[in-house]
Amino acid sequence: MKLAAVDWIFIAWYFFLTIGIGLYYSKRAGKSISEYFLSGRSLPWWLLGTSMVATTFSSDTPLAVTGLVAKDGVAGNWLWWNFMLGGALTVLFFAHLWRRAGVVTEVEFIDLRYSGRPARFLRGFKALYLGIPVSCITFGWVTLAMVKIIRTVFGTSGLTALAICLGLTVFYTTLSGLWGVVATDMLLFGVAMAGSIVLAVVSIEKTGGIGALVEAVKAVVRGTEKITCRSSRRSGRRCRWPSSSRSSSSGGRSTIRARNRAAAAGAHRGCWPARTRGTRSRGRSGSTSPTTC
Repeated sequence: MKLAAVDWIFIAWYFFLTIGIGLYYSKRAGKSISEYFLSGRSLPWWLLGTSMVATTFSSDTPLAVTGLVAKDGVAGNWLWWNFMLGGALTVLFFAHLWRRAGVVTEVEFIDLRYSGRPARFLRGFKALYLGIPVSCITFGWVTLAMVKIIRTVFGTSGLTALAICLGLTVFYTTLSGLWGVVATDMLLFGVAMAGSIVLAVVSIEKTGGIGALVEAVKAVVRGTEKITCRSSRRSGRRCRWPSSSRSSSSGGRSTIRARNRAAAAGAHRGCWPARTRGTRSRGRSGSTSPTTC
């Protein structure tokens, strides 16, 4: 991938700004353990909330969401939209109780809330489970996505891309603690959202506009929907046409009635029920078995 001078300017600006944030908050993070891990419990709600959203908006998110929408439509986003319910419950019902407990980690909360051997087992299990498989898998796929992006943009090898990714991240996170992480998340979220909006606008323009995109989707839907026909003594031959045909401005209800009359007359031979297929009658046996064509 060949980069222009303006591309290198934006990349350099981003790297210097990220390192600058780490250096700026390094003194504040070094005051105490509470400042390093909890930002002194003084983060404003809007900054903390944006950081939580930015955490789910990593380098692999655009690729993953694009695949979900392409496979399952917009409804496929509920695979991760449902996280909003748990987050809302946590903020409304549990956050103030957690704050009042004065703990630093979830494992510490378990030690405070429960006691005995079961509590020790639970504490050890959560520490190992969340610390090794869950964290390693999550860090692994996010890092892999970033490595692929760096390889594509800079044309480097996999090891070089991994070194760049880990080196920068480890530097500013260990230097500035949670303050630097949250502030950098704010920056990343702004850049990612701006880039996503620009990419969406450019992509739609490349397809010919919203109208051309809608027509292309309708064409795909028309090609995948089937016509279901049903025959009965009372109503005769009736067919259920694709939704795109039913809602088209050129057809309307009169077109549907005409198509049903044609189906009743046997014009659509491929739609007859199995027990009457091959005849021109409207179902001598009164069959109501549906068929598709």
